[in-house]
Amino acid sequence: MAGNRWLAPIAHRFLSPELWRFTRRSVPRGVALGLFAAFIVPIGQIFLAAFLALPARANVPLAAAVTFVTNPFTLPFWLVVANKVGGLTLMVDAATAGVATHGMESGRFAWLEELWELAGVTAFGFIVLAVVTAAIGYLASGAIWRIIVSRRRSRRLRQMEMRLDDRLGVGKG
Repeated sequence: MAGNRWLAPIAHRFLSPELWRFTRRSVPRGVALGLFAAFIVPIGQIFLAAFLALPARANVPLAAAVTFVTNPFTLPFWLVVANKVGGLTLMVDAATAGVATHGMESGRFAWLEELWELAGVTAFGFIVLAVVTAAIGYLASGAIWRIIVSRRRSRRLRQMEMRLDDRLGVGKG
């Protein structure tokens, strides 16, 4: 990466070891940035997540991997979900039921108005999904990280206690 002439100006940032370690702070940041990039941009999510991870000091591989939550196979599902979320958030049906759209609805460009409304509602739904899933991902990954670390610590303490008991002969008749 450092040898590439296009990436050389920023290679030192990408090669920083703190961006590649799994730490208590970098993992939730990586998950949040990956989820945000997955829903905010339809193409190039991995690159966006990697570049967002630089200033946030997030885990780059995790940020890139989490973007695969939206892929070509799951895109139809996420389009429907984004449309429903956007419609629910904006309440478009109630807002556009006025006289102002009557000319477009009855003319030959009615399909264009419906397509524009559908695209806008879906795009706003993706923005809402990006923000909400990033927040939920940050909190959930932080909680999971704490659970995993506490289990490892308690297991290690039990093993140390058992070794100490064996050395001291505690519990033997």
